[in-house]
Amino acid sequence: MVPVNWTNGTLEHSNLTYSDIDKLSISNIPIGSDRFWTHLVMAYAFSFWACYVLKKEYAIVALMRLHFLASEQRRPDQFTVLVRNVPPDPDESVDELVEHFFLVNHEHYLTHQVVYNANRLSNLVEEKKRLQNWLDYYQLKYSRNQSKRPSSRTGFLGLCGDRVDSIDFYTSKIEDFSEEIATERDKIINNPKSIMPAAFVSFKTRWAAAVCAQTQQSRNPTTWLTEWAPEPRDVYWANLAIPYVSLSIRRLIVAVAFFFLTFFFMIPIAFVQSLANIEGIEKALPFLKPIIEIKVIKSFIQGFLPGIALKIFLIFLPTILMLMSKFEGFISISSLERRSATRYYIFQFINVFLGSIITGTAFQQLDNFIHQSANEIPRTVGVSIPMKATFFITYIMVDGWAGIAGEILRLKPLIIYHLKNFFLVKTEKDREEAMDPGTLGFNTGEPQIQLYFLLGLVYAVVTPVLLPFIIVFFGLAYVVYRHQIINVYNQEYESGAAFWPDVHGRIIVALIVSQLLLMGLLSTKQAAQSTPLLIALPVLTVWFHRFCKGRYEPAFVRYPLQEAMMKDTLERTREPNLNLKGFFQNAYMHPVFKGGDDSDSDTASGDGDQEPELVPTKRNSQRNTPLPTKHSGSVSSLPEAVQEHAQLL
Repeated sequence: MVPVNWTNGTLEHSNLTYSDIDKLSISNIPIGSDRFWTHLVMAYAFSFWACYVLKKEYAIVALMRLHFLASEQRRPDQFTVLVRNVPPDPDESVDELVEHFFLVNHEHYLTHQVVYNANRLSNLVEEKKRLQNWLDYYQLKYSRNQSKRPSSRTGFLGLCGDRVDSIDFYTSKIEDFSEEIATERDKIINNPKSIMPAAFVSFKTRWAAAVCAQTQQSRNPTTWLTEWAPEPRDVYWANLAIPYVSLSIRRLIVAVAFFFLTFFFMIPIAFVQSLANIEGIEKALPFLKPIIEIKVIKSFIQGFLPGIALKIFLIFLPTILMLMSKFEGFISISSLERRSATRYYIFQFINVFLGSIITGTAFQQLDNFIHQSANEIPRTVGVSIPMKATFFITYIMVDGWAGIAGEILRLKPLIIYHLKNFFLVKTEKDREEAMDPGTLGFNTGEPQIQLYFLLGLVYAVVTPVLLPFIIVFFGLAYVVYRHQIINVYNQEYESGAAFWPDVHGRIIVALIVSQLLLMGLLSTKQAAQSTPLLIALPVLTVWFHRFCKGRYEPAFVRYPLQEAMMKDTLERTREPNLNLKGFFQNAYMHPVFKGGDDSDSDTASGDGDQEPELVPTKRNSQRNTPLPTKHSGSVSSLPEAVQEHAQLL
């Protein structure tokens, strides 16, 4: 496509500001030219190729996910569902109500763990760990120099207040916190108000858990809501204490806040884009012309300053978006990262992509807009959009290439480690924490890569010279991130490729955006014969997305009962005396309760085929439970209860 675009003189005979790279774009083709048929054919070629690769990759990832689920070892989350919005009952506690409900309605029910509001206890435990770390530091310091006991001040940052013996002071503080923690733990366990209307319910088989997680539990669709439990290390415990009824309000608040964050961020983006054009700065600020014309300064402003400034603005964005996701109430780290990644991509799409095109065009062509008729403005915008390719090429090099180089060099973690080592590290535990490489960070890395997919698809037909820069980025990113994932980063959780449907959906959105932008661009070029043929592309792309969603996405949101039954059968054959209740004993217990004396020491027999006895619940209705429970009382038989219920009806 480069010869088709280059062998024209449209930009040379216009009064627009352009560069040599712009001559390689669609802007250099005269209005009404038959050469636009080339771009139309290539748009179809790119779209069909992208859809073919997406379908092939979706099938591969879905097969890999099913194979992984079938081959992985036993994990608590395979047998466990999270039950939320348990309805209140005047006769039974949440613990009793959950047990009764699942014993009656699920014959493969095994055990459950209610959810406590232990956020204050968690804060106390963390504060005790911090004080213990200081005590270890001063004890180590005293062991090295026993001539003088260490002392410190009790005021702000140790700069003011009374001077006390550090070891005695922190020992006393730790004892006080230990007593307070014990009191708070007893208060949580014995206070019914500390129990949230939610529980982790475990079953004897994966098949039973799959049935429970994927079906409606009661005639009221707003109660007894079940979903697959995240694996224990993936649980974000703080959000389990949020009442379920408040989640909708929280998400509405976050949606409004995200809208305003995205909208007002356009102001610094507009300023950044005004720096991308030297002539624009000289026209607006003529007194800076002597300084700007210096070769080094001119090259820096035009080549690197816009991308660097934009990157600085985006540094604090992931933290803000993650705080928004936590406020929304998601109960797993993986879901927090998925929602944060979605918002990060939307933000970059609006501000980095659309913002750079719209505000950049407005600043560069402001003088032309003022001095030309209204009928010429759409034509000017249509020509100027592909001319932003120069900015995006520099952005790819500054943000993409340099970002990949920084990823393999890990300069930022190295600097942070030395700062922590100099100012914060007091013990070996602190040093280990400072050296922790952390996780990959899907909430920032994945949407960043998606942005380059968007740029590549949009400019593939408009300015194809940008594609080599994209290809180099993806080649480097593949090698570097593969190495980092295998050898550097820790794995915080295992989602089994649960991110892939989001990735696929964002690539589809990028494909549709590229088709619509090309359609709008050709409409300003008076390509009346070729433009209508582009209407079919978005329609076909949407149909393709719906096909993939129906064909492959169920493997990512549901667990096939056939697979669950096969895995259960194999497990029972290999381990007929498996004690699953012992396996689940503390799996979903809040971390602040682990290690104490609060756990139940009951064990399961592992034999689920024995005929159960009939025991009642504490309800006034006297409906009985067809399995033994911890909360027993006087009984009447289950058939009698059913007959009584039939008479009432």
